Amino acid sequence: MERHRDATPREHKAHAPRSVSCFVLTISDTKTSESDTSGALIQELLRAGGHRIAGSAIVRDEPADVQRIVREQCADPAVQAVILTGGTGITSRDSTFEAVEALLDKRLPGFGELFRMLSYQEIGGAAMLSRAQAGVRAGRIVVSLPGSPNACRLALEKLLLPELGHLVREVNR
Repeated sequence: MERHRDATPREHKAHAPRSVSCFVLTISDTKTSESDTSGALIQELLRAGGHRIAGSAIVRDEPADVQRIVREQCADPAVQAVILTGGTGITSRDSTFEAVEALLDKRLPGFGELFRMLSYQEIGGAAMLSRAQAGVRAGRIVVSLPGSPNACRLALEKLLLPELGHLVREVNR
């Protein structure tokens, strides 16, 4: 009898989609489409990585509004991943972490752990203030990033772009 061999991450990636359809949501009480540097950067990096932008929006840091948009996008068959930026800190107005966490079917704690480790290498102990997170809702990847363009670049270049297709493949198996 032949023993079953588990696929390696490289084999999984070989069968992963090359292009993922993403919705980008900026959470901010002050940003406009003209001043949303982080949302624009995320879209630019995703496109450069071969991914598609299904849409984007800016919403105030109000939990009900954030949840409504995430629910809508996760119900849209054209969206495979929802990437949020902003609202992940610890100020009294930062409520994105709780709003998104309440919606997740599965959590990927390793994303936040790795993001903070990489962030620590760049900014030191202040990395602990980030509540970046990732998980799954309704078969979609949901990622919450800080509002800083540098943090978004770090997360996209080191974590999301190399693994986004793999994440989508795994969540749809």
